[in-house]
Amino acid sequence: MTRTNVVLDDNLVVQCQKETGIRTRRGVIDYALQELLRHACQKKVLELKGRISWQGNLSAWRRGRGMA
Repeated sequence: MTRTNVVLDDNLVVQCQKETGIRTRRGVIDYALQELLRHACQKKVLELKGRISWQGNLSAWRRGRGMA
């Protein structure tokens, strides 16, 4: 873990804290970084759309997982 000094927009931080319920500035920044990575991973998965062929019965698969 490293220490970094940054200048933050106070209004933006307060808005993010209210929206997320996160109480600390560090928590908001950690959350934002995690969400950035999550979003990037989702984009990679979405780029696979139409490139992967799947053969199977989706309804049966869902029933087997207790989803339907």
